[in-house]
Amino acid sequence: MILDRGYIHGGDVYSQPVRLDFSANVNPYGAPEAVKAAVREAASKLSDYPDPYCGPLREKLAVLNGVDRGNVICGNGAAELIYQFAAALRPKKALIPVPSFADYEGALVAAGSEPIFYPLRRENGFLLTEEILDRIGPDTDLLMLCSPNNPTGRSVPRALLLAILDRCRKTGTWLFLDECFFDLTDEDEAFSLANRLREGDKAFLLRAFTKAYGMAGLRLGYGLCKDRDLLERMCRLSQPWNVSTPAQAAGVAALDHPEWPKRARELFQGEKPWLYERLTALGFGVLPGDANFLFITGVPGLYEKLRARGVLIRDCSNYRGLLPGDCRIAVRTRRENEELLKTMEEALRV
Repeated sequence: MILDRGYIHGGDVYSQPVRLDFSANVNPYGAPEAVKAAVREAASKLSDYPDPYCGPLREKLAVLNGVDRGNVICGNGAAELIYQFAAALRPKKALIPVPSFADYEGALVAAGSEPIFYPLRRENGFLLTEEILDRIGPDTDLLMLCSPNNPTGRSVPRALLLAILDRCRKTGTWLFLDECFFDLTDEDEAFSLANRLREGDKAFLLRAFTKAYGMAGLRLGYGLCKDRDLLERMCRLSQPWNVSTPAQAAGVAALDHPEWPKRARELFQGEKPWLYERLTALGFGVLPGDANFLFITGVPGLYEKLRARGVLIRDCSNYRGLLPGDCRIAVRTRRENEELLKTMEEALRV
């Protein structure tokens, strides 16, 4: 829980009337029926404590990602794992390219660390380039990346990501890579480091069921790491039943349906370029990202105008390095996308 006025993310459909939510890039089809059924079935076990080891879920995740069960950690959403990771590592010098997800900074500050920010250039489309390699030295304890990045949607190019991993190995730098948008990324840009990690690598990969399986309300994330000492430290910082019985059951059920995120990706293949063209025609600057959302610029006050009409988009002006008028818009179904554009046209005439 957070106190009133402390919320800095998308998806706040509770404090105001919202008829369309484009602020959270969750699978527009919601959760699979099998997941909902698993949650209903789990209700019969609510009097029992959850499995503190997340056994069946971690077993499935290990097989899926080609690692041992001991290399998998589960959490109450990806956000919990971000904070656990920072608290377990307590880096002195942590490098974060910005703009990026605010909770990286929040977790580091909470752990007593002082983040160092590496500004991504607007004129370069906020794309991470090889210049970052020169910033990773023996005194860099941690590099935190998100690919595709939040909120720009830009992926770290495959060759550069491998070069970063190699550079971190040479300097002894921890690499934290947030891959939470991976399952809904454009097919030709999707690239994970999961099968590139070596035993003992100082690398942590973050994943979640939130976006791909429409499970934001259940809170279920997981991490992959070949350094078991770090995972043990993270576990000691967590309460023993941090992943609920319904969340564990939902995760196991979701993994039996890999076609679910694929169905959403097929939708985005048509809807994202369609929405891109129409937003551009309305006069917005639109960044061609790789995730299931579009980053737009150009109209300060757009967020407020749409919110007054019951449409929620992600105001990105509170991200480091961004400005009023910078927003993120999820890609959804054609009917919803058309309604968004209609509301935008009305708002722009005012």
